[in-house]
Amino acid sequence: MSTKMKVLVGAVLAVILMGIPLVGSYNSLIESESKVDSSWAQVESQLQRRYDLIPNLVNSVQGAMDNEQEIFTAIADARAGVTSAESVDESIEANQQLGTAVRSLMVSVEDYPELKSNENVTALMDELAGTENRIATERGRFNEVVRSYNTKVKSFPTSIFASIAGFDERPYFEANEGAEDAPAVDFE
Repeated sequence: MSTKMKVLVGAVLAVILMGIPLVGSYNSLIESESKVDSSWAQVESQLQRRYDLIPNLVNSVQGAMDNEQEIFTAIADARAGVTSAESVDESIEANQQLGTAVRSLMVSVEDYPELKSNENVTALMDELAGTENRIATERGRFNEVVRSYNTKVKSFPTSIFASIAGFDERPYFEANEGAEDAPAVDFE
């Protein structure tokens, strides 16, 4: 075998050996990105469940809660925002607004003893509370998958390949600012 042939075979082997980690990095990024998308689908499933429950709850309590038009308007506006969201970022923001409006409704219902004793309202409130817990669980899972994906996208040497191949960081689903404070209800 000639020297040129040996150099050519060596160069080909070097390129192959250098390419194997790139293929591994690409496959790892694709797998992580798929996990993020799958996890977001689980979040959306629970958000849709909440979205479907809200009109039933609102219809059950609206007649007895004449003073709460502001809450019902906020819920309607937030639901409209959810349906018009065109990206994950917009969906996260719209669902955060809807969550805030729902928490206000739930706090308001607590101030109406006749509603608390109504079986339909109680059942719907329980379903909604359970759904809110499911959303929190799925949101936590989503954020964990996003954290793992974002770590891969930012870690060297994968970060170089990720930027070339168009893998960008994904947003977290975070609580609204002030969400740690219970909504205030004042009928005066």
